[in-house]
Amino acid sequence: MAQGHYRTPFKKALLQFITEPDPFLAMLKWVMTEMMRIETEAKVGAAKGKHTRERTTYFSGARARRVDMRLETVYLLVPKVRKGGYVPFFISERRRSEQALIAVAQEAFVSGVSTRKIERLAQAMGIENISAAQVADFWTRPPAGMWFSHYGVPPA
Repeated sequence: MAQGHYRTPFKKALLQFITEPDPFLAMLKWVMTEMMRIETEAKVGAAKGKHTRERTTYFSGARARRVDMRLETVYLLVPKVRKGGYVPFFISERRRSEQALIAVAQEAFVSGVSTRKIERLAQAMGIENISAAQVADFWTRPPAGMWFSHYGVPPA
């Protein structure tokens, strides 16, 4: 068996998640954290706390970032870098879909659909943690260009 040497580390990694209330969610958080670490270390040019000549910038703490997924809402600590900034690729990729959802909710709200019906629509689409208050909040911050392209005038 040529790949038998991978079983022990893999088994150890899986065993650390078994004790979690939701093992799959814990694994997903761990994978996202590791991807962010690898991505930021590549951008900085060195691991956190290590100094090399290839370093292009420095780590500058972390910020909490909420990521809404079908599985659950996850809060991640996204590393900050001094020069250039950093947004994980898996968070920025979701922005387009989030903007589309907000645009649909705003369009329905403008058309007179109740916030509770919009909330039920979002739940049918797999978004469990949206509330009527969040739907009403979408009204206050339209996507760029929405008012000019659809209604001709910006809100007062």
